[in-house]
Amino acid sequence: MLNLTLKQFRYFEALARHGHFGRASDACAISQPALSMQIKEMEETLGTPLFERGARQVRLTRFGEDLALRLRGILRAVDELEDLARASKDRLAGRLRIGVIPTVAPYLLPTIIGNLMGMNGDLDIHVRETVTPKLLQDLADGRLDTAIVALPVSEPSLAEVALFTEAFVLVRPASEANLPVPSRETLRDMRLLLLEEGHCFRDQALSFCNQHAALPRELLDGSSLTTLVQMVSAGIGVTLIPEMAVALETRSGEVSVARFRDPQPSRTIGMIWRKSSPLSRQLTQIAEVVADSAAALRTLHGADGGQASGAQ
Repeated sequence: MLNLTLKQFRYFEALARHGHFGRASDACAISQPALSMQIKEMEETLGTPLFERGARQVRLTRFGEDLALRLRGILRAVDELEDLARASKDRLAGRLRIGVIPTVAPYLLPTIIGNLMGMNGDLDIHVRETVTPKLLQDLADGRLDTAIVALPVSEPSLAEVALFTEAFVLVRPASEANLPVPSRETLRDMRLLLLEEGHCFRDQALSFCNQHAALPRELLDGSSLTTLVQMVSAGIGVTLIPEMAVALETRSGEVSVARFRDPQPSRTIGMIWRKSSPLSRQLTQIAEVVADSAAALRTLHGADGGQASGAQ
C-alpha cells in the first residue's frame, strides 16, 4: 500500500495550482524546503516525476496532470466530511473561506468580518479577493466555502442568495459638477474609464452604455476603482463606480458624483455556494449577516451627496 498522506496531497495540489514553490509554500504556511521535500517523497513513493522543474516555475508532468484531477475530487470529499461534522452544530465555527470580488471587498469586508466575529468569535475567516471566474473555479474545486459576487452567475451547481441591489453613479472632474448628467447615448461618446477586462463591473458598465467591449478605443482601462477615480481627478475622463464605493474613493479626489435618472444602472450583489455543501444552512445565516452589514453601511453613508439631476 502506498504510504502517502493527506498533507502531501494538499501540498501537491497547492504546487500544481500555483506552479511555483515559493507561492505554494506561502499558501500552505510551510517553508519552501519542507514543501520541496514532501513533493520529492511523493515522487519517490510513486516512482515517477510529478513536476517538470524550471528556473522560474514548475509544470505538471503527464502523470502529474492525471493525479491532479483525481486528487481534487479526493480533497473535496475530505473537506465535505469536515463540513458535515461542522454542519451538525447550531452555529458555524472554525475555518470559513470567503471569496469576494474586488469591487466589493474594500468597502464591505471590514464590516462583514467585524459582524461575523462579533456573532461568533470561534470563526477563522480566510478571504480571497479576485475576479468572478476565478472565484467560481475555486468554489468548484472546494477551495472556497462561499463567495460574494454580482448576480446572476447562472451555474446550476451553485446556490444563489441575493443580498442587496445598488446603483452605479457617474464620477467626473469637479469642474464639470454643474453640467447636465449625460444620457447613456452621450456617455458612449465620452472618454470612459473602466476596469480592465476580467472584471464583471466592466461588463455591467458597458452594458449600460450599450457599448461593445472592444469599442471604442476612447475607453481606458484601470486596475482598480481607486485608479479610475484618480484618473478622473486628473481630468483624463469620466467613470462609473458602485454606490458603496463613493464614500471611500471620492474623499481624496477633485471629483463630483452624479446620479442618473431612473431607471438607474445597477447591480445585484449576492452570496453563492455549492448546492452540495453540508454548510448550506449555516451559510444562509451568514448571508443574512452580510445583508444586514450592507444595509447598515448604506444607512451610515446615506446619499452620496452628488448631483441628482440629469438625463437618462
